Amino acid sequence: MKLKNNYLSFHRLELNIISGVYGRGVAAGVWRDYAIDIGNGVATFSIYRNASECPAYQVIKDPSMRNKQGQFRVVGQNGQILKRGHDLTQILKVLDKFKTHLSIVK
Repeated sequence: MKLKNNYLSFHRLELNIISGVYGRGVAAGVWRDYAIDIGNGVATFSIYRNASECPAYQVIKDPSMRNKQGQFRVVGQNGQILKRGHDLTQILKVLDKFKTHLSIVK
């Protein structure tokens, strides 16, 4: 969704998909907070394990990459691109994989 001054946001359907994955992580006790950044040309959904640290994962929408490697990408805490592509549902499956490996042991 294009806004004035080339600002970009997530569409409602995209946010529903992302929040579904995020909600499963919260229910599992792995993730605790999130932030949405709307920037000049990119939109970012950041997922945090704790509110006071760096984001564990970021889901980035960058339409300038649409015709190359896909406008969506998931980035890890160290900046490594974990997955990228055109289909948001497929891209977010990588988070389900990491979420299960990071479950809390009692």
